Amino acid sequence: MNNWTKFAMVAQPSNLLLTALSPSYRASLVARMRTVTLAPREIIYEADEVPKYAHFLTSGVASIVVSMSNGASTEVGLWGREGLVESFHLLGDARIPNRCIVQMESTALRMPFHELQREFHDCAELRNCVLQGVQSQTAIFGQLAGCNRLHEAEERLARWLLMVRDRTESDNFFITQEFLAVMLGSRRTTVTAAAGELQRRGLIHYSRGRIHVSDPEGLEQVACECYPTIRELYGSFYCGAPELDARMARPNTA
Repeated sequence: MNNWTKFAMVAQPSNLLLTALSPSYRASLVARMRTVTLAPREIIYEADEVPKYAHFLTSGVASIVVSMSNGASTEVGLWGREGLVESFHLLGDARIPNRCIVQMESTALRMPFHELQREFHDCAELRNCVLQGVQSQTAIFGQLAGCNRLHEAEERLARWLLMVRDRTESDNFFITQEFLAVMLGSRRTTVTAAAGELQRRGLIHYSRGRIHVSDPEGLEQVACECYPTIRELYGSFYCGAPELDARMARPNTA
């Protein structure tokens, strides 16, 4: 059983960063949050702006996207329910030159960003978990940068579909080819050809924005080497957090 599978057993469909906190502190923090539904293409935060809210995703996926002056965009990071979407904004006042976009209907626990910012500075427990998440996510950013530069579209598409599957814990999700092209930094025609080849091989079924992963194991064989590396990095989120370690040792504990 890999670390990601263990995480999935911990507290579905909760947020893993919150799960890593001690029960008493987690309860006091969550009591100040509101459950929200996020629509596809909704902007969670814009480039160069201080976020209004802090979001702990409990389902769905959001992409960190960089946009260029010519209008081209590409995904440089992905958030699911493993952490805090606005983690990097908590680290200081440095400019964050990207935006975060919801990929598909998602849910989150949300609170005003300035309130969480105070908690981050005042509470070592929260701060340690956020910093662990940032460290793992930074390593993933680097892996994705190399992947987008060095690997072919078909390999990257397989990797990306598996990453989304891990975070949604579903073989079915909705995503348009136009949005896929943005996520992969490729032309739409390139993504169409890559998706068509994966479908021809029986690995996925794609129709009108609906993707069904038919053969996850086969898709892993097509995906580039970055997928197992990134999966392992996600499995290292919050390792050493006492509450999460205790829960992982008792997989039947709610």
